[in-house]
Amino acid sequence: MINFFYETDFKLDNEETLSSWINQVILSENKSEGEINFILCDDDYLLKINQDFLNHDTYTDIISFDNGMGNQLNGDIFISIERVRENAIDFSVSVDEEMRRVLIHGVLHFCGYKDKTEDEKNLMGLKENEKLLMFHVEH
Repeated sequence: MINFFYETDFKLDNEETLSSWINQVILSENKSEGEINFILCDDDYLLKINQDFLNHDTYTDIISFDNGMGNQLNGDIFISIERVRENAIDFSVSVDEEMRRVLIHGVLHFCGYKDKTEDEKNLMGLKENEKLLMFHVEH
């Protein structure tokens, strides 16, 4: 089950469409959907999580906590709306497109993709683009 929770005034207006797409992405990676919680919040909320749980004192767009079991994806994905909005401007894309990229970035982490090394970042970017195209094909 895909859940969306809000710790900010921002609200997604297409939760059902996004959930269906995310499920298709999960299936395309030969995984199964467990319980994935997306928590949309502001910079300060996510900074506190970054400090408390990861000992990082920096702003970020996403933090994911993987609780997967075997092939079933489970976990919490925290997303800063402020970072998504700023990234959308920086990358010259719509907020909706950047939101989809960040949502699927978290799911791809649960699928086992990393982004620490340059090679991992390149593969992650390719996978993000591949999965973003599925949104347009499926919907």
